[in-house]
Amino acid sequence: MSTETQQYAFRSQKQLGLVGGLPEFAPIDAFDKPSATARAYTYSQDGRLFAYIIPAGVYIVDAGTSKVVQAIEIPNIVELSFSPLATFLQTWERPQKLEEGAQHKNLQIWRVEDGAEVASFTQKAHEGWALQFTANESQALRVVGQDVQVFSPADWEQGVVDKLRVEGVTSVSLSPAAQNPTIAVFIGEKKGAPATVRIYSLAALGGSPISQKTFYKADKAVFKWNAAGTHVLLFTQTDVDKSNKSYYGETNLYFLSAKGDFDCRVTLDKEGPIHDFAWSPNSKEFGVIYGYIPAKATLFDQRVRTVHDFGLHPINFISYNSQSRLVALAGFGNLAGKIDIYDRRTLAKVTTIDAPNTTWCQWSPCGRFLLTATLSPRLRVDNGVKIWHCTGPLIHVQLEEELYQVSWQPLPAGTAPAFGQTLPPAPAPTQSVALLAPAKPAAAKPAGAYRPPGARGLATPSIFKREDEGGAAYVSSNGTATNHPQPYRPNGRGGGPRHVPGASSPAPSPSPKPGQGKKKGKKEKQEVVVPEPEPEPAAPAEPDPLVKKIRNLTKKLKAIDDLKQRLARGDKLEVTQMQKIDAENDIRKELAALEAQT
Repeated sequence: MSTETQQYAFRSQKQLGLVGGLPEFAPIDAFDKPSATARAYTYSQDGRLFAYIIPAGVYIVDAGTSKVVQAIEIPNIVELSFSPLATFLQTWERPQKLEEGAQHKNLQIWRVEDGAEVASFTQKAHEGWALQFTANESQALRVVGQDVQVFSPADWEQGVVDKLRVEGVTSVSLSPAAQNPTIAVFIGEKKGAPATVRIYSLAALGGSPISQKTFYKADKAVFKWNAAGTHVLLFTQTDVDKSNKSYYGETNLYFLSAKGDFDCRVTLDKEGPIHDFAWSPNSKEFGVIYGYIPAKATLFDQRVRTVHDFGLHPINFISYNSQSRLVALAGFGNLAGKIDIYDRRTLAKVTTIDAPNTTWCQWSPCGRFLLTATLSPRLRVDNGVKIWHCTGPLIHVQLEEELYQVSWQPLPAGTAPAFGQTLPPAPAPTQSVALLAPAKPAAAKPAGAYRPPGARGLATPSIFKREDEGGAAYVSSNGTATNHPQPYRPNGRGGGPRHVPGASSPAPSPSPKPGQGKKKGKKEKQEVVVPEPEPEPAAPAEPDPLVKKIRNLTKKLKAIDDLKQRLARGDKLEVTQMQKIDAENDIRKELAALEAQT
């Protein structure tokens, strides 16, 4: 097996490095590590080139020989991106104020072959800064205000060769189709008008859209095309959930065909947010994880029909390997870090990997390994990389302080070796795994929940089980099932007799025998007067959403002021922290607009 399929790159506070593949996963000595701290790096889509940013500029390296093939010595670069065929490299730096009102051309496009600058633009926004290229690099798209501008990379001097004007456009996505590419355009809700998504043919931008769909509850949108560019999934989200069921707004998922012959909302049968969704590399199906934890994982086909339901699990991540043979379902963030790997052919579970504190997870291009990492600043402890075989064994460990970025070297599409009838065997682990074992003693077996002596050794009654453990969903008084537990009811007045869950129903009390009532007659006439309980104070009213938003924006401005003070002291800030400072003017404008409404 070629080691190139397992090469990966990493970037930390102290170093930038390339690591070779099997059998040792050793650092590549031929790569000349920069002495300065790297700001970012990226591979070309075919994995042939590797580029990184240091304060002195951008350096492009041949990933096979690890030799520098081009140097662009321009300071202050923050972001970089290759075109699909690696003909061009785009770079972006923060906009600056120039003398005499000149515009700062902070977005530059360089020809990789000779390092020449072929085009430059003024791009103030950091989000969506890069141009989008077609798969064959025949056209490139850039969004400027209400316009989608089209350029010809073969001759940048022509300028804009075509244009689509869409009022209110907030995001644009170009399909990866090699033939007849299309673009998807999203227009958010405004002044009571619904949000809209439209699909246009790139060859006929002046014509009518191929497909169009309108809907409400959509302030933001994320597009995900399948690899063939024939269908697109649109994930929408509101800024505020008016039902007060989520901190992050209401989410929905829509499915659209690039031909315009089919579109629909993806109907999900569990209440709660959409955590993740992913296309299969074969472009024929997609998976969605949705619902309150324990979430549900379901696979759908190209007509949005359910293919398979994995049931309820504590998960929020889904990913296919490059052959579409394996599916990884995992729970990261505030979940335990368990990764379940399923064989897509048999839908049987292959293995479960225990990877706590994981903040990054990625399949290798060969589809045989899974890389998990704990990155800073998301988590500042136990930073490092772990590589697992698809059948479960841990193959390699690399511990690295303040690890910021890690990723596999890509392979050209469709070149990953196919799997056989059975999954490939795991190779021998590297020495790093044995060295880690003494440092990480086996975790003690959890004691579990307390059970009284009379219940030990017996099966747990279904009433005490969660729904994902086989327990029944709670059925409310109106006959509908819900995931919410029964409200607490005291055993006082009106509460009825005490009843232990799981025990048989108490028998009705026998009627009094003749004569017993007469003996107690006098006592029964003495009614006990129970004082009425004092009414509880009314719960405080929920804060006005407008006031809530003003308070949040004020907190953001205070945090930005703290970051600016740190910057003035000479502290080195992260890219995300600099992005917050760049967004100060937008936040102040939004705050002023909200305060004017109060």
